[in-house]
Amino acid sequence: MGDRIPNGPGSRSGAVGELLDLILPRACGGCGAAGTGWCADCARALAGPPRRVRPRADPGVPCWALAAYRGAPRRAVLAAKEQWRRDLAGPLGAALARGLESLRDTARPLILVPAPSRKAAARRRGGDPVVRAANVAASWLVDCRLIRMLHMRPGVRDSVGLGAGDRQHNLRGRIIVAPPCPDTAGFSANAEVVLIDDVLTTGATVSESVRALAGANVTVRAVLVTCVA
Repeated sequence: MGDRIPNGPGSRSGAVGELLDLILPRACGGCGAAGTGWCADCARALAGPPRRVRPRADPGVPCWALAAYRGAPRRAVLAAKEQWRRDLAGPLGAALARGLESLRDTARPLILVPAPSRKAAARRRGGDPVVRAANVAASWLVDCRLIRMLHMRPGVRDSVGLGAGDRQHNLRGRIIVAPPCPDTAGFSANAEVVLIDDVLTTGATVSESVRALAGANVTVRAVLVTCVA
């Protein structure tokens, strides 16, 4: 499977792609270079193996990151979030797929659970970039599917500027497993469940997400994020 996961930039093709290039000239989401949405140099920044990280708020499961939250990976995550760069779901998702393939037990099915985001933030961004990238990752991997089962209750504030303790307090009890949700009885006994997010800072979001899933009898094997701050 690994040789099917792309390492290089995505492309626009055909007449539609040429027209888009005239209206919205392409710029790399990692460095701003003209002519491509994701250049080969920036792709290499996410091409290495995942590294183990240990956030301050320990979720109780191994946490892995593809890159540090700087340079091309940071700019790509921010562009996907704040600049409506939906095209970056392709390279970000492919990088997640490569990381997952190196971590997974290939004898078992793989379930990807995206970390939840605030509804207001998702609306502002035209959708959830974590879900988009995770969907791409699932599409590249054999015997893998994505299930959105985590939701945030109303009242969660934007975490920008909050310290570790405030982030934990902000999220405590506000991430839930809510319908529609599959029957989770014995769920993780038959599959590896990996929680996916874009940036790991204090670990508050992933810790509360793992707690919520455990309450629904879903055991998370690991957390994989694109960047660690």
